[in-house]
Amino acid sequence: MHKLMQGLALLSTSLLLSACASSIPPSRMANYVPMDPDTKAESLLKVDKKPLQAGLVLVSDTAAPEAAPNLPDEALVRLGDELKQDISRVLPVAIKEVIVAEGIRPSDGNPTQFADLAKRHGLDYLAVVVVSSTEQEYPISLFLGWTTHRQPGSRRDNWSLLEFALLDINGGKVVMRAEARGWATLDWPAAPGINQWYPVIYLRPQEPERRFWPPTYEGAPNTLRVVSFNQAAKRLTLRLQNWWLGQLEADATARRSS
Repeated sequence: MHKLMQGLALLSTSLLLSACASSIPPSRMANYVPMDPDTKAESLLKVDKKPLQAGLVLVSDTAAPEAAPNLPDEALVRLGDELKQDISRVLPVAIKEVIVAEGIRPSDGNPTQFADLAKRHGLDYLAVVVVSSTEQEYPISLFLGWTTHRQPGSRRDNWSLLEFALLDINGGKVVMRAEARGWATLDWPAAPGINQWYPVIYLRPQEPERRFWPPTYEGAPNTLRVVSFNQAAKRLTLRLQNWWLGQLEADATARRSS
């Protein structure tokens, strides 16, 4: 009976975490860009043969009360390079450069700082991606060799969030917006020394069988964040692609109706 109750408690916790994951971490985009629900896709639909020329601005946001440390600088640069390629592939937008977001701060949605940034770089459009995450760590028992031999350790969950907004600087409007989340878990012992099994990272919630082994014990938390944000980036690319295909389909339907 005790094992049954313990199993039910673990199941309830898992379901609760899955439900909460859709709102963790909280959205941060409204602190940088006005959250006008009426986005304007005409800028993309009316593009002729040449795609829009834009700059990509990655804003690493850690201002939320429960925010976790974000990606290290090197990993953030790699994320920007990957998003530059992916956005240019799925949208009619050519990302000319990844712009360092130094000086960009939460401003209650006032986009003036982005207008100034675009002017300095000679750009009419900016693709803004706000990067944020939340973590939770709690003690667990780790099984060595997946057997009954146990060692004290910790489990750390990372929930990552990428929020995207394409800004028309001259028109003062948001062309489109999207967001995507990632979730990964790190299991690590209280002390190093059993690196044949731990630390280990796996994707949540649907892929516990896919595992990633950090190269070092000390760097495991950063590896956890990289894995989580990589999942968010893949989902963001897919959502941008689906949004654009939906816009093309809706535009073609409207043309046929007229």
